[in-house]
Amino acid sequence: MTPTPCLPPCSSFPGVTSHSMRFFRTGVSNPSQGLPQFMVIGYLDDQPFLHYDSYSRRDRPKSSWIKKVEKDDANYWERNTQISWNAEQVFKVRLVNVPKYYNQSGGFHTWQELYGCELRGDGSTGGFDEYAYDGRTYLSFDKETLTWTAADAAAQITKRKLEAEPAIAQRQKSYLEGFCIESLRRHVGYGKEALQRKEPPVINVARKEDPDGTETLLCRAHGFYPKEIEIMWTRDGEVWAQDTFRGLVAPNSDRTYFTWLSIKIDPKDRGRYQCRVGHDSMQDPVGFVWKEPEVLASNLGVIIGCVAGGLILLAAVILSVYFYSK
Repeated sequence: MTPTPCLPPCSSFPGVTSHSMRFFRTGVSNPSQGLPQFMVIGYLDDQPFLHYDSYSRRDRPKSSWIKKVEKDDANYWERNTQISWNAEQVFKVRLVNVPKYYNQSGGFHTWQELYGCELRGDGSTGGFDEYAYDGRTYLSFDKETLTWTAADAAAQITKRKLEAEPAIAQRQKSYLEGFCIESLRRHVGYGKEALQRKEPPVINVARKEDPDGTETLLCRAHGFYPKEIEIMWTRDGEVWAQDTFRGLVAPNSDRTYFTWLSIKIDPKDRGRYQCRVGHDSMQDPVGFVWKEPEVLASNLGVIIGCVAGGLILLAAVILSVYFYSK
């Protein structure tokens, strides 16, 4: 086997964290009890900060830090409430029209939108606006070309309607590149303390023998924040991607994250492999290797005590049998 070159982003650990502001809108055609007909959740990175639903019809704070905005923008909640209410009306119309494009009548259907913008670590920016129907991609917007991409024939109908009004695409581009980015910068300022929280990863390297005579090394990282983490296997100091399997970076209930990376190896070469981890909470990336489990002195004492107790009990049983037989 030959080393596999490490391609970005694993070639170097990013020193600057990117930020994003995303809004998830969801509408349903026939809401059941307890399920709102329309809902909006706003996220700054992974921090929910805004919530709206068709029950309250009010935008409300989801994080304590967002309340700071009221000092600088007294109309913040009223303005965003109006935006959410307007979107709710549009979603109602979509949930009437789109099922017809699929020759559907009645039933439970969903219409969703994900839109927002991002500030990347290299200083560049991005923006996105995507729609889904019944959980499947329906339509997406490209702000660079001012075009809409339809996922199927039904979505083509919506696409043609949008393209018939070019001002819609231009307005969305202006929002994503202008107001959204400015708003993202302000929100990062308000949520700075929450976003700058750093929790180092707890690393564990385990191994498992495989039926074919090879073995699998599993490197697990958990309890870290922020979400961005660099984790890779190295062999003799070289980045080694062959025969590796990577898990998703997933959230824990305490708003930290966990992930894993495994590699299949020849047991004879085990000592040549390290799990290299880099994170914002660490000054430099650190390598971790599998180690034989240690028997602690306290555990050894317990084991010796149990063995001694067992021998005494066995001796007592033997003596009892001897005397009773007499």
